[in-house]
Amino acid sequence: MEYVLRTVEERGVRLVRLWFTDVLGQLKSFAISPAELESAFEEGMQFDGSAIDGFSRIQESDVLARPDASTFELLPWDSRTEASARMFCDLTTLDGTPFAGDPRQVLRRNLHTARDLGYSFFVAPEIEFFYFASADPSQPPTPLDSGSYFDLTTADVSSDLRRRTIHHLEAMGIPVEYSFHEDSPSQHEIDLRYTDALSMADNVMTLRLVVRETAMEQGVHATFMPKPLADVQGSGMHTHLSLFKDDANAFHDPDQPYLLSKTGQSFVAGLLRHAAELTAVTNQLVNSYKRLIVGTEAPSQITWARHHRAALVRVPVSKAGKEDAVRVEYRSPDPACNPYLAYSLLLAAGLKGVTEGYELPGEASTLFDLSPTERAAAGVTDLPQSLAEALDAMEGSELVRETLGDHIFEWFLRNKRREWADYKAQVTPFELARYLPTW
Repeated sequence: MEYVLRTVEERGVRLVRLWFTDVLGQLKSFAISPAELESAFEEGMQFDGSAIDGFSRIQESDVLARPDASTFELLPWDSRTEASARMFCDLTTLDGTPFAGDPRQVLRRNLHTARDLGYSFFVAPEIEFFYFASADPSQPPTPLDSGSYFDLTTADVSSDLRRRTIHHLEAMGIPVEYSFHEDSPSQHEIDLRYTDALSMADNVMTLRLVVRETAMEQGVHATFMPKPLADVQGSGMHTHLSLFKDDANAFHDPDQPYLLSKTGQSFVAGLLRHAAELTAVTNQLVNSYKRLIVGTEAPSQITWARHHRAALVRVPVSKAGKEDAVRVEYRSPDPACNPYLAYSLLLAAGLKGVTEGYELPGEASTLFDLSPTERAAAGVTDLPQSLAEALDAMEGSELVRETLGDHIFEWFLRNKRREWADYKAQVTPFELARYLPTW
């Protein structure tokens, strides 16, 4: 707190923006003046939670935003006008109880559960997104380039935007491990260096804003929509997961196959067994399921493998000399998910496998070329193929209900059922083109 107060005074910060997310992972904010900072730290800032979709009913509307001083950062794009800063907040009720509708508090609670078992949870996401000329939904999206994997150009608007974005992220203390042009036209990827799950969820929320703000400065629209273009790869958020115990990688055992410890094997088994139940959260849009289709690098079956990138869970082969850096990659999430809820569920599913001793099924390295009938005979099941299927799986899951809490669990289901109903009522250009002329 003292560091924040001192920095605000020394840097002439005029506004401090308090950030939090709604249940769906949309960033929310209000600003306070430096004069209110001490009160914000000591008492929290009261606001009407019923104004935020999914938070509170009218009769229980007031909540407190309590800023987390460890998340204080200056906003680099405001430096040219007047200095401003941001902090993420934890939301509580007026009596100080963690607010049940706050996704950040949900992740905190699940990390405490892991800590009680002796584990720390670390993640590293690979975040994909598109740049388009505009956000006009009445027109087809217009890519800024026609590049593919790792293309290098000397004078490219997209590359310049990605460079500016990385500079902004690093100015805010968010280290970037890799960045490059992805497979599809105008599609890019930024990989963040791994850290604890709570910090990373904050970083993902920050990255989404920074990408959009930087693009907007140049009159470009950036989108994390999972599948904005047909016939090309969609945008995922492959997420690398690690458990540590006593400062050691709990997934590493040199005496086990693939160097994956018994703990790691059970963790993967938990991810696989509960995958269908948590997919509605990791892939929360109707559009998400147009990415999770057969024939792409996005997973469509509940499988694991070491090398095959269509697997849902991958255990990457470690670099020479880095054998103890064993990790698990979960490949279905997309960048439109709420990272606080997604990380909570991935952790809970994996720990369920660990605490109950789930057995890891066989590697599916050769199953991807089989027919649907052959895959079924081999015991391979599909991920949900639509938001409706995912919601059905989620609704019957005690694991998801317990992880999210009743408040978020029930509101999420109601909200997403409405989204599916709205989608079903639409008559699409595909239907008009196929059926109108001949039926």
